[in-house]
Order: sequence, then structure tokens, then C-alpha cells
Amino acid sequence: MTTVLYPGSFDPIHNGHVEIVETAARLFDRIVVAAMRNPQKGEPLFSLEERQQLIEESLAHLDNVEVTMFSSLVVDLARDVGAHFIVKGLRAVSDFESELQMAQMNRSISGVDTLFIPSASKNSFLASKLIREVARFGGNVETMVPGPVADRLKVRFGGTR
Repeated sequence: MTTVLYPGSFDPIHNGHVEIVETAARLFDRIVVAAMRNPQKGEPLFSLEERQQLIEESLAHLDNVEVTMFSSLVVDLARDVGAHFIVKGLRAVSDFESELQMAQMNRSISGVDTLFIPSASKNSFLASKLIREVARFGGNVETMVPGPVADRLKVRFGGTR
């Protein structure tokens, strides 16, 4: 049984993230999606608990996916969940540059390899930061996020997003 870890801040989870998980779910036996607090990204819109709930609701159609939260090194969580690989999505060349450096660091300190899954071009522009900004100013993000996220953004910011 092959287990992979898909870590990220997922604030909020969007259709690009869902696409990566769906691809991983076809390729591997068990996918652990882990939401983290990333201090480099500033104050989060949703708490870790809210993000975990949104991820669970958004991925409920996949039987081989588990969701957790963490605040440790990714490689420590990978070891704790028995992950054979870390999975990361790539949207653009700029993602590859930063993700490759992180993958090499993770391999160096733990021996865990990272596998990259490219997103489809229809999702390659999606970024949680941009979705938060559009929603905050009343823009419609319903085609960019799963239904539970669109609903929560409506509650958070009001309006008909």
C-alpha cells in the first residue's frame, strides 16, 4: 500500500488543489492531505479546524483520502503517517523553482522523495491568496472553489459570491 502526503496551507482549498488530490487518488492507495499554518503567508482567513472541515467536505467523494492538520516539519508528518512520498502540485515554472528547493531539503534531512503533479491549464492560475482577495471584494469565485468553500466565503464576506 503506497501512501503519499499532500501538505499545504489550503486557505482555502480550491479546484487546483482538488485536481491534484484527485490525480494522486488515482495513482496511489492512500492520500493524506495535511493543512498547516504557514507563518510566511500572514494571518490565515480560516482557522486550521475550519480548513480541515472544508477539505474533508470538498474531498468527500474520494474514499482513499484522509485529512489532518500539522504544525511540525513536513518530513516528520510524512514519517508519522507512513508516507512513501510527498506530493506537490505545480502551476508554473516559478512553483517548480521553490518546490524543488524544498523537495531537495526534505530529501536531505529525511530521505523522503517529493513527486510533482502539474495542474491542468484551466486551474493553473488559481491561488488561495487571489481567491481570498477576489471574494473579500465581492467577486464571484464559485467556479474556482468547491461548493463548501464557496458557501463559507459567502458567510465570511456576505454577498452572492
